[in-house]
Amino acid sequence: MTNESSYGFIRTVETSFDETVEKTKGALKDEGFGVLSEINIDEALKEKLGVDFRRYKILGACNPPLAYKTLQEEINIGLLLPCNVVVYEADEPGKTTVAAVDAKAMLSAVGDNAKLGEVASEVNERL
Repeated sequence: MTNESSYGFIRTVETSFDETVEKTKGALKDEGFGVLSEINIDEALKEKLGVDFRRYKILGACNPPLAYKTLQEEINIGLLLPCNVVVYEADEPGKTTVAAVDAKAMLSAVGDNAKLGEVASEVNERL
C-alpha cells in the first residue's frame, strides 16, 4: 500500500521490521544516499520515559552531491538536512511501514527558488 501525506511518501510492505530496515538502507545506497544517523525511537522512549512503543527507526539519509548543490544555493539549508526516512512496525502484524520526507514540501519553507526546486525533485525521485 502506498500513501502520501502533505510532507512525505509512505508505503507499507509485508516484510519484517529488520528486513525492511536492511532493504531500505540498500535501496538508499543504490540511489546514492548514505545513512548518516540512525535513531531508535522506541529505545529512546523506553530509556527516557519508561514507555513501550512499536519498533521505530529514523534513518538520516544524505546524497552528498545533492546536499552540496543545495548548500551552494542556500547555506542555511543544513537546518533541513539530512533527508529523513522512517521505518516502523505497522498496525498489522508482519507488516512494516517505510516513509520518506517529501523534499519539495520540506524545501518550500525556504521560499520560491527554482534551483532548490530542481534538486528537491531529484531527491524525491531517488527517495
